[in-house]
Amino acid sequence: MTALTTDEPVGTAPTGATPVRRRRRRKHRTGSNILAIVVSVIWIFPVYWMVLTSFKQPWNVLNATPEFLPKNPSLQNYVNALTQTTFFTNLKNSVIVVAVTLVFAIVLAMFASAALSRFRFRGRRVILVLILAVQMLPGTALLIPQFLVFNRLGLLNHYIGLILAYVALTLPFSIWVMRGFFLAIPKEVEEAAEVDGANTWTVMWRVLFPLVAPGVIASSVFSFIAAWNDYLVAYVFMKDQTMYTLPVWLASFAVPNQPIDYAAQMAASVIFSLPAVIFFLIIQRNLVTGMSAGAVKG
Repeated sequence: MTALTTDEPVGTAPTGATPVRRRRRRKHRTGSNILAIVVSVIWIFPVYWMVLTSFKQPWNVLNATPEFLPKNPSLQNYVNALTQTTFFTNLKNSVIVVAVTLVFAIVLAMFASAALSRFRFRGRRVILVLILAVQMLPGTALLIPQFLVFNRLGLLNHYIGLILAYVALTLPFSIWVMRGFFLAIPKEVEEAAEVDGANTWTVMWRVLFPLVAPGVIASSVFSFIAAWNDYLVAYVFMKDQTMYTLPVWLASFAVPNQPIDYAAQMAASVIFSLPAVIFFLIIQRNLVTGMSAGAVKG
């Protein structure tokens, strides 16, 4: 009796199938990597060109021959941008508006999402549908109605008017993200805390809030970026130049009938982008966790 021998381990695919699959998988991975590199280069090149231009000499910015490294790098463009008369005033306006917007939007969204996810009351589904409907509307469609209402209430050219507009813009998304985190918390966690004698506020702040912290971080990033980068609402609602925020200041480099200092404008763009980049780098790990976890529950 002769023994049947084979080089292939038990349970593997038939001869010829595994190498073919490996080659297909390797080609797919290589194609995906090449596509990712191409997309990354396309995305990052404008940022690279902005930073590069900010170090160029002003007369060298519009040179027909592109230079991918500055020959005589200079910080004078940053000095020119920072010595603009209204820079620190507009920076102060941006910091105040964004900070208050962030606090208002997060606190309101947290209470609203807790109520919509942990309590059952009449009209809850209607409110959820309305939140989704408002979120789907483009911000520019709400600009004129908001302007008319705020003008009648005397809120134009005031911090509170701009803050309310930003809170209205960011609140629906924040509520929807945080609601997903509240839905993911088992009811038994609250019941256990109540059995131990905790009241509603204690359960909210000491039990639920730490569990929804990733959602708070994800919502705060969205609110920060929306308020920090907005140009249109700030320009329409603020008439006094001393009340402008940094995006409006950034656009002030383009003055009609006057040559534009592109190098200083690019330096100003780098300065304007730094707070958002730093904020994102600090919490980017929690942001990914929060966005993915918040998307699980609808």
